[in-house]
Amino acid sequence: MAMTSMTALTGPDPAPSPHVVIVGGGFGGLEVARGLAGQRVRVTIVDRHNFHTFLPLLYQVATAMLEPAEVAYPIRTVFGKADNVRFRHGQVRHVDHERQVVVLGDDTEIAYDHLVIATGATAAFFGIPGASQHAIPLYSLADARRLRNRLLSSLEHADAVADTAPLGLNFVIVGGGPTGVETSGALSELIKTVIKRDGLRLDPTRVRIILVDMAPRLLTPFPEKASAYALKELERMGVEVEFGRSVVEVEEHAIRFADGERLRVAAVIWAAGVTATGTLATDVQADAGPGGRVRVSPSLQILDRPHEWAVGDAAAIPNPDGGYYPQLAPVAMQSGRHVAAQIVRQGEGKPPLPFKFHNKGIMATIGRHAAVATLPKGPTVKGTLGWIAWLGLHLWYLVGFRNKLRVMINWTWRYFDWPSGPRLIVADAETAD
Repeated sequence: MAMTSMTALTGPDPAPSPHVVIVGGGFGGLEVARGLAGQRVRVTIVDRHNFHTFLPLLYQVATAMLEPAEVAYPIRTVFGKADNVRFRHGQVRHVDHERQVVVLGDDTEIAYDHLVIATGATAAFFGIPGASQHAIPLYSLADARRLRNRLLSSLEHADAVADTAPLGLNFVIVGGGPTGVETSGALSELIKTVIKRDGLRLDPTRVRIILVDMAPRLLTPFPEKASAYALKELERMGVEVEFGRSVVEVEEHAIRFADGERLRVAAVIWAAGVTATGTLATDVQADAGPGGRVRVSPSLQILDRPHEWAVGDAAAIPNPDGGYYPQLAPVAMQSGRHVAAQIVRQGEGKPPLPFKFHNKGIMATIGRHAAVATLPKGPTVKGTLGWIAWLGLHLWYLVGFRNKLRVMINWTWRYFDWPSGPRLIVADAETAD
């Protein structure tokens, strides 16, 4: 398919505008579309969900702090005022690079002049037997709803049999990164809340929250003092943190460690990392990059394909140190904006520029009044000040004014009090994503 040239928005249109197909409506995909809104291109976003999910707050949905609708926003609504951006609900099954078409699951074909792979990543289970079947990750809205169901059902069951079978209740979180730390702290607060506010007959000393990691400390991308603070706060909240522990098997109601211990559990929460293996990113090249990611040039073009691009978690983006940028939301957003700018430049006959990531710091919250925030060239902020900074940043990037307002109200309410909240066991939450 011949490439069409990009023209100014004014004056006659001598040829059809180039068609940009973006596969994926996550952080990276949305930023590509935003950068192209109003440009002389036609944009189609393809996603199997008709909404964008704010992944950093999924753990709050899972622990009944927020409703699912508060962290999701319809993609069509995001671009309701952009005449050149359309949305197509569907899942891409295959990319025909020679014909420049994407083939959807229903055999529909969508032709493109530019293709952007923004399919994100999924949970990495590292081949551990039973992990993908019985552990619950936190990488989709369905995951969060499923985990919330599991947590609340386990607590209700423990209350129902409290008089006849006063057994302990174990929750294991695998992974000591931001998701594992945040989920552990939120789960501790949830259990204390249901005992205090909902009248569940649970002995808090018999409820164990265990965070395990192979690493020697929590939050390894953070400075050591931030890791030490997170450990201290989690232990203060009653979370047991165990380093150097390797999981060898996950069963339906148990977990096995490399040291031979088998522990019965109410739930295993998987926060051990992500991979692009199994997503569309793995199939667009004969030789996929690390973790199944797409190998791209410094300008984020897919190697040997000047009109195809990859962003965010789907892309193995080279960094100046010879490695790759981490699979984090800031990288996804900045890479999405970069690709949008390069597509515009290419249409103007200009060569693409290399991607430059601007590190603005990293954050993780542990619970109310406790968080750590590390700036690239500044101190590590922790405690209440770090928590306020975390709240402000997440509100800023949350999509949709309605969601921002509702989340702000809920967080403010929970700061002064802890109401009943959305602690609902929804029957259909166990369905597949």
